[in-house]
Amino acid sequence: MSTSGYYGGVEGGATHSKMVLMNANGDILAWIDGPSTNQWLIGQEECLKRVNNMVEDAKSKAGLDSSTKLLSLGLSMSGADQKDAQNQLISGIKSKYPQCSQNVFIASDTAGAIATATEKGGIVLIAGTGSNCMLINPDGRAFRCGGWGHLLGDEGSAYWITQTAIKIVFDHEDNLKVSPHDISFVKDVMMKYFQISDRDELLHYFYSKFEKSYIAGLCKELAQGARENKDKLCLELFRQAGEILAEHILGVGPHVAEELLNTPSGLQVVTVGSVWKSWDFMKEGFVNVLKDRAKNPRISKICLLELKESAAIGAASLGAKSIKQTLPIDYLHNASMYFQSEF
Repeated sequence: MSTSGYYGGVEGGATHSKMVLMNANGDILAWIDGPSTNQWLIGQEECLKRVNNMVEDAKSKAGLDSSTKLLSLGLSMSGADQKDAQNQLISGIKSKYPQCSQNVFIASDTAGAIATATEKGGIVLIAGTGSNCMLINPDGRAFRCGGWGHLLGDEGSAYWITQTAIKIVFDHEDNLKVSPHDISFVKDVMMKYFQISDRDELLHYFYSKFEKSYIAGLCKELAQGARENKDKLCLELFRQAGEILAEHILGVGPHVAEELLNTPSGLQVVTVGSVWKSWDFMKEGFVNVLKDRAKNPRISKICLLELKESAAIGAASLGAKSIKQTLPIDYLHNASMYFQSEF
């Protein structure tokens, strides 16, 4: 069987990964679910092993012989922003697993999300456990705002919302900064979530027992408080998250190509992460920031897109483009617009 017609794409995350195997016509031959492939969490050797295992499983599921080399393999992975790390992964795959693919292309997780939803580029705005914003212009140039982790960034993320809520409770009870909103609901869900009876016990979770994703999990309870209880502090937290996420867009705004600004739908922003499920509470803050023409002189129209397919498809497309091949991608199927506005 010809080996020149198969293309792979992997969406690699810190928790789980997903791979797609496609032919030259853009037909999907196999989907494979896999574990974390973040090299900073599991090590480079284990990362390469897991990627190869996914490729082999995909070949088997598609009825291909294990000796069949993919023409290209695109990897869109968390923790793969640095060029040196990308080159090390590429050389590692080629040397350790020569039957995997003839060509390997690696980009950040944000790049795969954009390539899944749009053909010419745009902005991806991640607000999950952490946050990040990336602009990719039609010429391939990329510009970033945020994504520096919980100590230097992550504004607007689930972790940031949780940490901000807890800090408000601490400051209010210390009489350091009195909250204009009642803290009772937030304090109650905080105590229940962490199963503590005194706020001193919370220090273990932020220091000796720190686990970012677990702390961020409280955000779901805060979202429920906004939705079901209409708690004013919870509502304010999500309004502020909307503001600061919009400010990420303004951060890359000066670099947005005119071609992206002048599309019929406006500047396309692919939103990724569970925080966007609370869009109803973020909308006011988000829109108000973009309406401020003093801060936003360029962007007059915007649309928010939600991915309906895995970013593995975009990764496969990027891998194909790296060898000057184009896969037929149904962008309208891969993403849907849920908000559009002119300012």
